[in-house]
Amino acid sequence: MSFDLFFNIFQGFRAIGYEFSTSPEIAITRIGLVFLGFLLIYLGKKGILEPLLMIPMGLGMATINVSLMFFDPINMVANLPVDSTKLGNLFIDPAVTVNDHIMTLFQVNWLQPIYNLTFGNGLIACLVFMGIGSLLDVGYVMKKPFQSMIIAIFAELGTILTLPIAKLFGYNMGQAASIATVGGADGPMVLFTSLKLAPELFVPIAVVAYLYLGIAYGVFPYLVKYTIPLKLQKIEMPVKEEKEFTSSQKMLFAVLACTLLSLLLPVASPLIFSLFFGVVIRESGVKKYIELLQGPILYLSTMFLGLVLGVLCDASTIASPKVLPLLLLGVLALLLSAIGGIIGGYFMYFVTGKKFNPVIGIAGVSCVPTTSKVCQKIVSKANPNAIVLPDALGVNISGVITTAIIAGIYCSYLS
Repeated sequence: MSFDLFFNIFQGFRAIGYEFSTSPEIAITRIGLVFLGFLLIYLGKKGILEPLLMIPMGLGMATINVSLMFFDPINMVANLPVDSTKLGNLFIDPAVTVNDHIMTLFQVNWLQPIYNLTFGNGLIACLVFMGIGSLLDVGYVMKKPFQSMIIAIFAELGTILTLPIAKLFGYNMGQAASIATVGGADGPMVLFTSLKLAPELFVPIAVVAYLYLGIAYGVFPYLVKYTIPLKLQKIEMPVKEEKEFTSSQKMLFAVLACTLLSLLLPVASPLIFSLFFGVVIRESGVKKYIELLQGPILYLSTMFLGLVLGVLCDASTIASPKVLPLLLLGVLALLLSAIGGIIGGYFMYFVTGKKFNPVIGIAGVSCVPTTSKVCQKIVSKANPNAIVLPDALGVNISGVITTAIIAGIYCSYLS
């Protein structure tokens, strides 16, 4: 078999070889992303990172970067002269915006309909939020609303400070605000905001956000270790009888909060509605709806979210000069938010006469319920008798609400 025949049959080798000769930096990035995909799958399998998201994301990332071929479907379907050097794949082309071209790709790329019909309009973020809402017990917020909201506001430090810093890197206001929302540690909110304010950077912002959210929670314990002394980590929260709220009271809270926030921030109302719709369904007791939201809708949307984000990690997208500062700013946003949460924890520690465990502050970096579990794990290691999970969950849920408010303000002011 001649080499020409071999490369014609196994076109991936030929396409990658061609890319090495024309854009070696992209080709090298492609190889690096393949190995990063392998690493994400491994870390997901080991439970170090969230397997529900990282396994499909890792496989998508590895696969898309070796699925290169000489392919010009739009001209081919339109019976126009085909560009024989154009590289493509049979998954997604996120760069296409012309309606006729999108309809052509619907018939060619198997993930194109899912991308355009669920990512382009924010539907995937809303579906994930419905599932998350159905898991939330807002009673934790209702028991200690001021404590929870104060810490959550402190934990928005990264969401606020990263905006002017991103501007210094040359991003416009919409792009800077989208990058800043990474500090809220709320994936669906990042998706929604970037689609509204910076659609041209949606792919790298979303990918960076979810990658860092997976990695950050492994770093947070070390941040706590070096900022909060062990004796403070051991503090046991005061045990006192607290009012238990009925499902009707929780439902009323969710309905009023949804209505008020949607009135104040109509641009963010789809996400606000989706979150509180999940809460209302949870408290309604309608088992069929609860099972639907907590099962198929949440897990199917999470699976496709991870899969599509992984497939969007094509080297030609990630190797853009605009993306490198994003990698730094994403880390900065999350780090600032975590530090802000810890400052909020210290604030409550002094306000309560040193009876509050400042580790709870880290739960203000929202992503429910992961950071709450991180708090409890850190505190249990220092003092097995200390229970902080209920307080951490209240802060955690409040973090989702404060992030939604700030994202809504950004969208309302900048869109």
